Amino acid sequence: MRDAKHFPETRVALAALALALTLGGCSDSSSHPEAAAPSTPSAASRPAPAPAAAPLANLPSANEVLSVLTVEHQVDVTAQRDGVVTGISKDEGAAVNAGETLGKLDERTLQTELVKARDDLQVDENNHKYKEAELKAKTSALHRQEQLRANGLSTEADLEQAQFEAKAAEYDMKGYEALVESGHAEINRLNLEVEQTQIKAPFSGVVVRRYIREGQAVTKGDKAFRVTQLAPLQVQFQVPETSGWKPTIGAPVQLALVGDANRAVTAHVLKISPTIDAASDSYDVLAQLGGNGIGDLRPGMAVRVSWPSANAGINAAPKKQ
Repeated sequence: MRDAKHFPETRVALAALALALTLGGCSDSSSHPEAAAPSTPSAASRPAPAPAAAPLANLPSANEVLSVLTVEHQVDVTAQRDGVVTGISKDEGAAVNAGETLGKLDERTLQTELVKARDDLQVDENNHKYKEAELKAKTSALHRQEQLRANGLSTEADLEQAQFEAKAAEYDMKGYEALVESGHAEINRLNLEVEQTQIKAPFSGVVVRRYIREGQAVTKGDKAFRVTQLAPLQVQFQVPETSGWKPTIGAPVQLALVGDANRAVTAHVLKISPTIDAASDSYDVLAQLGGNGIGDLRPGMAVRVSWPSANAGINAAPKKQ
């Protein structure tokens, strides 16, 4: 037999056979992974991890509620009469005192009416004085006629004429007296309307919003400014009737700013509602902030209000009405 190296076709056949055997071994190994390596669970068959719980720090507990800081006095100041805005004295952010002018409406027509009313009052007062003097003269004439008639020196007709003139003078004087009073009332009314052209702060505080501008026509009741106090700060919240905490006036509560959980502030109970809200089975409590370190706090800030779980020996919560 001749050596295989002398037959090229034989060598090609042997190489093909060796390659087939090699590929067959790889295929068997890949189709039966348990024979090649220990069994391990696949990613798809693994149980899904439990969802992470929400951070407890972001959820109010049973003795904690969310609320906002408020103040007792905060109001929208409205125009008290119709008119055109002629001036703005205070803008947003300005501090104001009680009774200080914030804005002004046109008062020229009212000032003209006021001048006329004062002139009319002067005329009525002069006429009243004249009628007073006339009544005095007529009364004296009546007394003379009464004496003359008593002595038989005057007729009954002369006496009746004197009585009539004295009574007429009295009525005239009372008529002008009423005109004088009416004139004073008219001047007071106009002065009040002139005063109403000035939009004033009802209490000391800060202007937080301006609704009007110069040249704007406003009607009675339109919003002009919003004024608020900055202190004392208060917080109102509801306490469940089933809560172990039974608040009393002056009892402390802890506040934490939502924007700064590490900052704690203490407030003291100021008011407690005497009735229970049937819808929520809770009652309102109002607490007031005090002490140092709260000068940067402002109305509207969100806070967490927390109270102890129980305080034995303190008055019970209000009962349902």
